[in-house]
Amino acid sequence: MEHGLGPAYVQSEPLKPSSPNLLHYVGGGPARPAGRAHVGDWTELVPMKDSEGETAVRIARKAIEAEASDEDPGRLDAPESFRQKRGVFVTIHTHPQEDLRGCIGYPEPVFSLGKALIKAAQGACHDPRFPYLRKEELEHIIVEVSILTLPEEIKVESRKELPSKVQVGRDGLIMEMGPFRGLLLPQVAPEWGWDAETFLAQTCVKAGLTPDCWLDKRSKVYGFQAEIFAEEAPRGKTMRKELK
Repeated sequence: MEHGLGPAYVQSEPLKPSSPNLLHYVGGGPARPAGRAHVGDWTELVPMKDSEGETAVRIARKAIEAEASDEDPGRLDAPESFRQKRGVFVTIHTHPQEDLRGCIGYPEPVFSLGKALIKAAQGACHDPRFPYLRKEELEHIIVEVSILTLPEEIKVESRKELPSKVQVGRDGLIMEMGPFRGLLLPQVAPEWGWDAETFLAQTCVKAGLTPDCWLDKRSKVYGFQAEIFAEEAPRGKTMRKELK
């Protein structure tokens, strides 16, 4: 299985004209804080409620089904907390094969969570690595949502220290060097059985660079974490995904 995108992993296609009015925020009170708090050298998520994760997957599923069917998804209800800007990726897998079918997202909090979910879900239907998602596939896909912390550069005195700063099963990585940039989500390394050094090397490859570019002082490595929610079966129950 493969997650994230290569150098152009940020979705750039515009929303459909009606999209700005799709979201209807419900519930009282202000939006929650920025969704992160500094702990040591890392940024930790302020945990989302399971009900919020379920809502995030439901919104992504509705946006995907509408996009693949060339229909308007109608009104999408979201809690007030979804007004907060967050980075997010929407991943589509085939079921039961669990093959990657599309993955598009925004590593930076440039949109509200609600808007980012819709844009990423629409984009995942048109992942340039695959044919466009078709309506007849909707009964055979699993929708997964990864809600990200703000990426932060991992700074070390010696580049050889980088693997010791990366925790497999917790961290996602972004590799940046000149015009090249690539991202791998936190779930990728444990799914493939990689150690931290292999994870760094594969993120370099994802960016279109040589596997050892993380040792080059001109490159920048960013770490982030994610809360992951996914359907157990097509249109089925949503579960929080715990990484090992």
